[in-house]
Formats: sequence, structure tokens, C-alpha cells
Amino acid sequence: MLPNYQKLSNGLIKQLEIKNAIEYNPEYVLNRYSSDSFIANGLGIKMSYLRLGYLLGVLGFTPNSILDYGYGNGDFLKACQNFIGDVNGHDISNYPVPDGASFIIDPYARAFDVVCFFDVLEHFQNPYEIKGLKTNYIYISVPNCHYFSDDWFDTWKHRRPDEHLWHFNVESLVNFFSEIGYECIGLSNIEDTIRKDKNAQEGKYSNILTGVFKKK
Repeated sequence: MLPNYQKLSNGLIKQLEIKNAIEYNPEYVLNRYSSDSFIANGLGIKMSYLRLGYLLGVLGFTPNSILDYGYGNGDFLKACQNFIGDVNGHDISNYPVPDGASFIIDPYARAFDVVCFFDVLEHFQNPYEIKGLKTNYIYISVPNCHYFSDDWFDTWKHRRPDEHLWHFNVESLVNFFSEIGYECIGLSNIEDTIRKDKNAQEGKYSNILTGVFKKK
């Protein structure tokens, strides 16, 4: 294991010390979603409907309320508004939610049918705090950390020291959610159809891990 990282008994890999903390502000959001290819190809909207379709397919029904925790530029909230009546977002960046969605200051204060975390949980200093959410389902996507070797992990594009503090694979993601009281009802690499990665395209390994979890 590389210095400043630890693998826990459940398979989770965590960064031990943060040396240069990332500031999550509106500029961070704009930089992440402002690339010419991202905008020109409509990747945000395509990804949002892909995510929403997978969620509805796994659930087998349309939820009445949803919270996107860490909503970024709000594309997923826009997609949800076409199907779900009560659409909400929470994000520490203070980037504005789209018109028609509600900004939630305290995501633990009220109940939601579904809470989503897309490329978010790996940024938490303590992901176990989400155990306090009042929800029946949690929907998540995270970079899929296969950890083939120290050399592989050292150059892995998703490692991002001081930004991505936790790393998950299938086993550790399922173990983590079991520990906080949820069972897995859906796992896929569906985002790889859009979030193309050279190794994933060559069939070597998956890039993004997606899961839906139901409260036990």
C-alpha cells in the first residue's frame, strides 16, 4: 500500500492525512463541467438520463421525492423534474440549483425516497455519516478502484490525493453499505458507456461502479 493510505478490513481504501484540502466552490463546479467537449456533446444531460433510467429500472417504480447530494451543475436535477414531483439538491459549493428544484441546507433534516451520490462519496472525510440519512434507497456512482498493484494505484487517474479520500470496489462498496444498514439491489458499470476510458474500452477493467441500495 502506498504511503498515507490504509486498506480497512472491509476492503475500503482511505487516505490517512489531508495535506492540501480542496475548496469546493462555484469555480470548482464550473471548471469541472465547462470543457468544450462536455458542453458540445451534451454529456451532462446524456449522463443524467442514463442514471435516471437505471434507477427507475432497478426500483421498478417512480419515487415521489429525490435528493441529489452533491448535485454539481444540476443536470441530474433537471432530468428528474420531468418525472419526479419533489426534486431537491444539496451541495457545499453553493452553486445554484436549477429552477424548479429546492436547495436543501440540511440533508439529514427530512426524509426522501431516494438520495443520490454521483462522484461524491469518495470526497467525504467521513462517509459513514450518511448513515443518518432518512431514506429508503441510496443511489451511488464511484470510481472503481481495482488496486491491481501499488504501481497501478500510484498512476490511477481517479486517485487524486486530497480530493478523493476513499476508494471503493464492488466488495468494499457492498460491505460499506451493509455496515450502515443497506442491502444491494443493483450493481452495474453502466456509466462506462459514456465515461469512456481507454482501458475500459479495451475490455481490461471497468471505470465507474454504480450501485442502488435499499434500507434493510
